[in-house]
Amino acid sequence: IKQKKRHMGDTKHFCPVSLKENFVLYPGLQEHAAKYKEKIYYFSTSEFRDKFLKNPEEYVAHSEPLQAPPLRVCLLGIHGAGKSTCARQVADKLGIFHIQFEEYLQELILPKTKRKVGPSFGEDHEDDNKIPEELEDFSQTITKTETKERKQKVELTDEEKAIKANLMDNTELPPEVLDKIVPDWWKREPFRSTGFILDGFPRTSDEARYLSERGLCPDVAVYIQVEEDDILNRLFPPRLKKWKYRRRKEKEYKKKLKELKAKKRV
Repeated sequence: IKQKKRHMGDTKHFCPVSLKENFVLYPGLQEHAAKYKEKIYYFSTSEFRDKFLKNPEEYVAHSEPLQAPPLRVCLLGIHGAGKSTCARQVADKLGIFHIQFEEYLQELILPKTKRKVGPSFGEDHEDDNKIPEELEDFSQTITKTETKERKQKVELTDEEKAIKANLMDNTELPPEVLDKIVPDWWKREPFRSTGFILDGFPRTSDEARYLSERGLCPDVAVYIQVEEDDILNRLFPPRLKKWKYRRRKEKEYKKKLKELKAKKRV
């Protein structure tokens, strides 16, 4: 017996409700299928199937084919794998946005922190070479304005504290913080209609689960795998240069401190 061919809906195996409302090609499931005008449609959830059946004409093509969303790529890999270099090249070639996730987080708190934070930027050593308060008046290199600015404490919001903790210690970003950042790249212009390559996100299984639960599906996820020696050769020289610079500053600080203490005793 010849089996009757099944005619798929306008979105094929993708959910038409996800496409219409979130502009995302979200795979549908056979258990959530529905038939409309002799065509089979698959849906990502039973709720979306019910929503479609209440008003099918809102989700099907009419005079023109349904518009597909632009390319969205997640580029993953360990630190030093060359993600940003590859992402910039791909973004330039495809004409899509390059979003460096950790750099974006830095920009969110930079107006208050005044400097980038994290192990790579040596924040842990920020106060190591600070002139003691009782000797500040004897320092000719610290102006009154600099002293005043240093003493001023800028309060971070709970969201900013969470971002800083993530950058400093890899503390997990809570979903309510991610909700204010990530969905905009899928749902708001200019990213919505142009597409992007998201460099460095998701970084953990919880962040990947977050994308899935929010229905924020990349079209492709690429993981860059490199040899440890290659990463060491790439990262060690600049780290060594920073270490030498810090050591030189420490020696200058100790010399200055010794001179100030001697000047105070006079």
